Amino acid sequence: MNKKIIKIQKKKGKIKIVCLTAYSKSIAKILDNYVDIILVGDSMANVLYGHKNTHKISLENIIQHTLSVKMGVKKSLLVADMPIGSYSNPKIALKNAKTILKKTGCDAIKIESNKQNYKIIDFIVRKKIPVMGHIGFTPQFKKKFKIEGQSAKERNKLIKEAKFIEKAGAFSIVLECLSANSAAAITKKLKIPTIGIGSSLYCDGQILVTDDMLGISGFYPKFVKKYVNLDRIIEKAVKKYSREVKLNKFPKKNNFLDGSKRRT
Repeated sequence: MNKKIIKIQKKKGKIKIVCLTAYSKSIAKILDNYVDIILVGDSMANVLYGHKNTHKISLENIIQHTLSVKMGVKKSLLVADMPIGSYSNPKIALKNAKTILKKTGCDAIKIESNKQNYKIIDFIVRKKIPVMGHIGFTPQFKKKFKIEGQSAKERNKLIKEAKFIEKAGAFSIVLECLSANSAAAITKKLKIPTIGIGSSLYCDGQILVTDDMLGISGFYPKFVKKYVNLDRIIEKAVKKYSREVKLNKFPKKNNFLDGSKRRT
């Protein structure tokens, strides 16, 4: 198994696992110094392409952005999302997973659960491809958002689902928008690390969409903490640049490539 994955699994119950998303080299290079896992998520559909859901992201989109992110990653475990439709059956899933790993050099892929694709995860893992699972609110399969696992019945179903994914061979699992009680129960019962998003602090780690926590996505649900209002900082810089160009204050002499005072 990948040494990075082993290192992350050893942190379960001991040290919190830090995860964020990235879609480009420049962001990945910054994240790589501080996080354990970088996910090239299909959330790029909303963040970069302005789509209402993740359904229009293609395998080519994932590969393109993972290639860019890979150039900025040296230490972190790099995981790429399998987009909707790319793992409809075991053979297709294996083919596409191999393509992602071969073309990008990422360490693992992530598959959302539809409560039926355990055999697909098992098949891929048996072919030596590391898989991260994903349960709870799974945007590829669920249209309506709701907090899951609020009743004992729902909680037991989620525990069963998580155990199936663990048994299939996933090295970790994302818990998205689960109740605190469900997240705690699943984390306790699984041997593999749980990575939470909107699922309380009882998970083994946390992940957020980087653009959300930086304050530039425009999407700020309760579970997202904005660590900076980067949109305002960017707007201020652009406003200053615009003003200086219009007032002929930029570029100045020290910005001239040839050092001359006047260009003809």
